[in-house]
Amino acid sequence: MQSFCVKLVAAASLFTSFASAGFQKDSRNNVAVYWGQNFASGSQQRLSSYCGSSKLDIIPIAFLTSLTDPTINLANAGNNCTTFPGSQLMNCPQLEEDIKTCQSKHGKTVMLSIGGETYQEGGFPSASAAKAAAQTVWDLFGPNTKTANRPFGSAVVDGFDFDFESKTQNMVPFAQHLRELMDASSKKSKTPYYLSAAPQCPFPDVADGEMLAGEVAFDFIMVQFYNNYCGVQNFVAQGGRQGGGSARRQQAAFNFAAWDAWASGKTLDGSRGSKNPDVKILLGVPASKSAASIGFVEAELLRPIVDFCASNFKSFGGVMMWDMSHLFSAGGGSGSPVVGSFLEEVHGALSLASSTLLKGTHRVNDVNATASATRQQQPGQGSSDAAKNNSSSINDSANGGGGSAPLSSASTSYYLSSVAVSWPGLVLGVLVHYSLGSILS
Repeated sequence: MQSFCVKLVAAASLFTSFASAGFQKDSRNNVAVYWGQNFASGSQQRLSSYCGSSKLDIIPIAFLTSLTDPTINLANAGNNCTTFPGSQLMNCPQLEEDIKTCQSKHGKTVMLSIGGETYQEGGFPSASAAKAAAQTVWDLFGPNTKTANRPFGSAVVDGFDFDFESKTQNMVPFAQHLRELMDASSKKSKTPYYLSAAPQCPFPDVADGEMLAGEVAFDFIMVQFYNNYCGVQNFVAQGGRQGGGSARRQQAAFNFAAWDAWASGKTLDGSRGSKNPDVKILLGVPASKSAASIGFVEAELLRPIVDFCASNFKSFGGVMMWDMSHLFSAGGGSGSPVVGSFLEEVHGALSLASSTLLKGTHRVNDVNATASATRQQQPGQGSSDAAKNNSSSINDSANGGGGSAPLSSASTSYYLSSVAVSWPGLVLGVLVHYSLGSILS
């Protein structure tokens, strides 16, 4: 009876993580999907069409393509905007309405992504210019709704994402000042604001490397594990459960381990790690075959990869997909994916990985295990928004199986912290923590 109660309490704690919408820093089930670039050419609907899905948590709007003279590119969604007189800035009342709907009605975290393939400014000539630009961006999209010529009107984004494709200058002072402005506002209003980045998987990343090297506190990063040698297409599946040090050492190309080491502050190449010790890493994948040059894997082949990451890496925080127009094949504004869609499968994979952890399998960090290939920076073929119609399949597929390892006290403590995403979950987690020791001994 006591064992049953423990399982019931832990299951209730797990349920809270799935019931919560928006980014959850202690959840391993966050799902982020970029919107704005109509990458599937013609099928992108207005933002509010997608917010009804309970399987979406984070929506980065792509992209703010210029910082010195703020410019937004929203592909076909820009047809519903005008421009402010004497400015290149868009005036998007429909998007203003949609952002508010997504946030207030559906609880989504809506961010603005800066950069993209067409960003060509290369950064700023000085640190002072970078800080001034950060203030401008904050005024245009942050909570100061009295600022003139705000593209999204009175709607306030929940944070900012950096998706640069090439090296930039003085981006560190820009990001630092933006972080300062966000934190100061959060302290006053108790409203959280988030900072994220979308580096390509070769470590260290060329474009975002300086910001990621202990200079800027990111809440989460969404690593693009596609269009590069280190992508999910080169994951080597092992027999049985996708965990354990041996399996990790055999990942000669797929390098989530290198990024997990960065998150812990103990990078494998000796560079500085994350400034935020609690940063989360989302596994970035293409949403369809035509969404990336290489790196798309079918849902059944993605499951063992999600399981591997969730079972081995403390920093794992969910999945990111590029992009919304590819992900949702149902138009019309229903806000619901087609039955059996990739989104459904990804959400199912996250659910399965979490339920497996609930049964008792979790490994802690092993930052010493990865191949030297993960330490080498190789030029990528471009980010998500530079992809072509190609695909690559996973090397070896294995759906897993086998039994779960016994639940150790260390893994129990970590798992409880990973699922306690609200105060009910926290209370339940504490109860389990103090009762499991005697039960499992």
